[in-house]
Amino acid sequence: MMKKRIAILGSTGSIGTQALEVIANNRDIAEIEVLTAKSNATLLIKQAIEFTPNAVVIGDENLYKEVKQTLTPYHIKVYAGEAALSQIVEMETIDLVLTAVVGFAGLRPTLKAIEAGKQIALSNKETLVVAGELITSSAKEKGVNIYPVDSEHSAIFQCLAGEFHNEIEKIYLTASGGPFRNKSTEYLSKVNKNEALRHPNWNMGNKVTIDSATLMNKGFEVIEAKWLFGLKREQIDVIVHPQSIIHSIVQFEDGSMKAQMGLPDMKLPIQYALFYPNRIKSVFPRFSFLDYAELTFETADISVFRNLGLAYEAMRKGGNMPCILNASNEIVVDAFLKDRIDFVKMTDIIEKCMEQCSFIEHPGIDDYYETDQEARRISNTLI
Repeated sequence: MMKKRIAILGSTGSIGTQALEVIANNRDIAEIEVLTAKSNATLLIKQAIEFTPNAVVIGDENLYKEVKQTLTPYHIKVYAGEAALSQIVEMETIDLVLTAVVGFAGLRPTLKAIEAGKQIALSNKETLVVAGELITSSAKEKGVNIYPVDSEHSAIFQCLAGEFHNEIEKIYLTASGGPFRNKSTEYLSKVNKNEALRHPNWNMGNKVTIDSATLMNKGFEVIEAKWLFGLKREQIDVIVHPQSIIHSIVQFEDGSMKAQMGLPDMKLPIQYALFYPNRIKSVFPRFSFLDYAELTFETADISVFRNLGLAYEAMRKGGNMPCILNASNEIVVDAFLKDRIDFVKMTDIIEKCMEQCSFIEHPGIDDYYETDQEARRISNTLI
């Protein structure tokens, strides 16, 4: 294999740090070209010294001097600010961009990377939630492949290997159910952030963990699946699978089904996306059926976890509605983590924001940014 030169956007987050673990074990076939972080300068510096990238970007411009002075002896270029994040992905020496930035902030650099013809390993699901049509059409125009990093979409992608000419009847995205599986709305009204951050199976950042607890994460994945695999709403189902061993399932039009299985470890789908189409030998723990007496499945309760229903509704309506959904969700999750609103109130505010925000049936790139700002403003007012 030719050595792959990789840029990691969001290298200090959960996905970024795990991706660096994968690359550290495969230095003969991969090297880091660019690392970026929003504000964790300490970890970014440590990563840069270990992996010696060509360049780093620190989003917080106030931290530029600290990063620059520390990395100067290592001959690593240092840039700062949002504009630099979008510009750095255009470097000719980059082969693949892993977008692990959380939230709406990942949209512009992902789009810029696609326009520059870079292959994309996509962890930032909000990019496709907000602007799926724009992203997928741009990728098609530029001949860019988008390799999903989410465990569920990676599972679908793996199940489709060798099957791309066959029609999909339905896909099943599996959900662990989070820490509040089978709980009532009354119970949810009393939970606190510490309880919501205790995911039973996965180790993720705070934002994604809260989204998992509300099932908004699964709602985002439904919208993402529509764009990644060209599916209709009725072709995408969500089933709760508490053990998180089956990561998703594809059902073909002849009725046969394929599932991708493994222990809940994000390094596996990260590695698959980074080195596709090759499966690289790993030292990851192996799954054993003898360790799991049974694998169980349940229906996702949309009456209690209403965020999933709101995501389906946003996907049905289309236009800028998923953008509204995402922006409002980012605001309410932040407010919940700061103890400003309770768990159930998050969904109430998102629903009201979707009702009050201006709807645009055929948005362009500028419309997405204006919608994002409007939805954040309305959500903050409602809080």
